[in-house]
Order: sequence, then structure tokens, then C-alpha cells
Amino acid sequence: MTGKGQTEPRKFKTLPILVSLLLAGFIGMFSETALNVALSDLMNVLQITPTTAQWLTTAYLLTLGILVPISGLLLQWFSTRQLFIAALCFSIAGTFLAAMAPNFEFLLTARVVQAMGTALLLPLMFNTILVIIPPEKRGAAMGLIGLVIMVAPAIGPTIAGLLIESLSWHWIFWLSLPFLVIALFSGIFFMQNVTEVTKPKIDILSIILSSLGFGGIVYGFSSAGEAEGWGSPKVIIAIAIGVIALVLFCIRQMTMKQPMINLRAFKFPMFVVGVLMVFICMMVILSSMLILPMYLQQGQGYTAFKAGLLLLPGGIINGLMSPLMGRLFDKYGPKWLVIPGLVLVAVSLWFFSSITATSTVIFVIVLHSVLMIGISMIMMPAQTNGINQLPLEYYPDGTAIMNTLQQVAGAIGTALAVSIMTSGTKSYMKTVTDPADPLNVGAAFTHGVQNAFIFGMVMAIIGLVVAFFLKRVIVSHKTQASMH
Repeated sequence: MTGKGQTEPRKFKTLPILVSLLLAGFIGMFSETALNVALSDLMNVLQITPTTAQWLTTAYLLTLGILVPISGLLLQWFSTRQLFIAALCFSIAGTFLAAMAPNFEFLLTARVVQAMGTALLLPLMFNTILVIIPPEKRGAAMGLIGLVIMVAPAIGPTIAGLLIESLSWHWIFWLSLPFLVIALFSGIFFMQNVTEVTKPKIDILSIILSSLGFGGIVYGFSSAGEAEGWGSPKVIIAIAIGVIALVLFCIRQMTMKQPMINLRAFKFPMFVVGVLMVFICMMVILSSMLILPMYLQQGQGYTAFKAGLLLLPGGIINGLMSPLMGRLFDKYGPKWLVIPGLVLVAVSLWFFSSITATSTVIFVIVLHSVLMIGISMIMMPAQTNGINQLPLEYYPDGTAIMNTLQQVAGAIGTALAVSIMTSGTKSYMKTVTDPADPLNVGAAFTHGVQNAFIFGMVMAIIGLVVAFFLKRVIVSHKTQASMH
């Protein structure tokens, strides 16, 4: 096993494999965020409320939250090629359905099919890269993934805004289709099988508990972000079922000989710190990426295109910083990147919490750019450092855990931000004499948005405390070979 582990990586055609994965990943991430800018437009066209519109993002996250935990198992049951082709077929089908969607229900279904593709693709992408790229070059490779994964959400809103203004929201999906088809064909020609198919026993109970656990939590938090609020029976029951199912799931995984997700990965302290950092980071990113476009459109009255344009510089800077951070990480380790990164995030969110209807364009662009630089300093170094501490056979489990918790964090973050924004708006409205006055409506909305940014800042400060526990993981080939 040892000899094989050392010689195998040289046979991979690394570049074509990377190109196929990154192209598919780019479009997956693009369509995930492009829709955020279209939400205001969709509310008018489809005659739906903001809380209903939020389900287009929530259903996507919910599907990911349910399917990604199973990905570790799928990686051991099917070859890399089979999974890649299946992921792209789902993505293409979902994107085509969304492009044709005549109403909200149809669009929601299409989003779920799309998410099935993304749920297979994300863990596959991370796992393949961990297998084909040696540890000492991994920071640079993860930086490349970061470039792709962050530039897509950055240009998504701008391109979406342009398409909405000149064509219609359907074109967000029509535009993605040809690229997905190209990625599929490049995968058919170039994708190699990088993992062994071991076909471990499938434990149905684990799958049910994991789906109920992650699904319940994502659904509960998302419903709380809607009109229901935290006190509604639906929210309490969903979160309770989720928590109980997750506890049972964890107990079951720890007692099984061949667990679905090997939770023993949590025995490695830097992996735990990495998971916490990624969790906090995703809550901050996704909540601010949802609140900011909404505020620019509804609070400041910008068009979807202009709102997207304002967010473009920050996103591009983040993407360009990613490979640089990867190289710095390979050289210096995570600590001196992550701590300053969290300081930048906390400071920019503190300034964002004073945003008003008169805040200038420059104010928004500079703060958003600082926020994005901070995020690029945290995500990838913490994630790579955490995975580096795991033995080779834990990679599928490690990537499944990281990717699952990213989706759960995204759902929890957006739900908390939306509910904090909504309750802030409501409490402000109670203090005014004339609730129908447009000025009061605007001021109330601004008050809610400010509260949501304060929540983000608090999360960043918690992250900062955790970051002081970071230690660099040095990976030697010997330890990997002996562990394997």
C-alpha cells in the first residue's frame, strides 16, 4: 500500500483534471450567487415575498446539507469519473429546467436538481486535489480553487444584474449551460479515477439520521429567517429533530466499525480549529453577501446591475488574493494570515454597521474590498491546514465534514442575518408615529441591516479568539505513508 501511495500521484494528468473540475465548480458557484441579485427582481416578476424568495437559496443549501455528508460514502462506492459525469448531468438538467421555469415552484424544483450536482461535485473536487497534489504544493493548489470559487460569486451578481437589465433572469441559467456541457465533455475525455472503489457497507440508518439531522437544522434556521420567527412550532420542532438526529448520528458513527463519516477526524486538533474557522467564515460571507445586495437595491434604490458592479471590485480582489495567500501559506503557515484576516473582517463589518441611505459608493466598495481581503486570508489557510493534519485515509471524511458544515453554516448564517434584519426593522417601526411614511420604512430597513452587520462582527470576533489556537501542521511523506 505504501509503495503504491508514493508512486501513483506521478501518473495523473493533473492539469486537464484540474481544468475540468474548476470549470464545473466555477459555474456551480456562479449560479449559486447570481440568483441573490435576481431575488428582488424575481419577487416582482413571480409575485412572491422576500421570505418565499429566500427559499431559492435555502432549498439549495438544504439539498447540499443532506447530500454532502453522504459524499464521503459515494467517493468510496463510485469511481471519480462516474461521480464527475453524474454531478454534471444533474447540474445540466437543473440549469436547463431553471432556464425554462415559468413559475416559482418550477424554479425551486430546478434549484434542487442543480444542488444535487453541486453536492456531488464539491467534495469530489477537494478530495481529487488532495490525492493528486503533494502536501508541500497544496496551498498553491487550494489557492487556485479559491480563485475560482471566489471569483465566481464575485462576478455572478454583476453579470446577473446586466442580464436582468437587458434580457431576463432566465438568461442567468442559459448562460451557464454551454459551460457545463464543455466541462462534461472535458471530464469524459480527461478525468481519471484517483480513488479506490472499496464499496463499504451502506448503513441506511446513518443516512436517515444524517439527512434528518442536517436537513432539520438547515430547515429550522431557514424557517426562522422567514416570517415565522424563532418562536413558531415549525422552527422549534425542526431544530429539535435536527439536533436529536445529529446526536444519534454521532453516537452511531463512533460505535460503528465502518462509519459513514469517520468522526475520528475530530481527534486531530488543527482539523477541529480549521472546521471552526471555516464555519464562522461561511456564516459571515453568506450572510453579508445576502444582506448587502438587498440593501443596495432596496435601501439605496440601485438597480441589480449597479448593485452587482459595486460588489465586483471586492470579489475580484478576493479571487486574486487567493493564489497569493496559498503561496504565503505554503511558506509561513496559517496563523499570521488568519489572525490579521479576522481583524480586517471584524473592522469592516463594524464600519458596515453604520451604513445609511446616504453612504457613498466609495464607502461601500472600500469596505466590501477590505472584507473580501480578510476572508481570503482566513478560509483557505485554515481549511488546508486542518485537512493536512489528517492521515490519507481520512481525506474523504475530512472533506465531507468540511463541506457539510460549510452548507449548514451558510444556512444558519443567512437565516440569523435575515431574522435579525427583520426583527430590527419591526422593532424600529414600533417606535414611529406614521408607519406608512416611506422615510420611516427606509429608516427601519436600514436599522435592521445595521443590526445584521453587528451580528457578523460578533461572529468574526469569536473567530479571532479561536484563531489564537492555530498551529502550523507540517506534513511529511513518511507520516502519510506510515499512516496509510
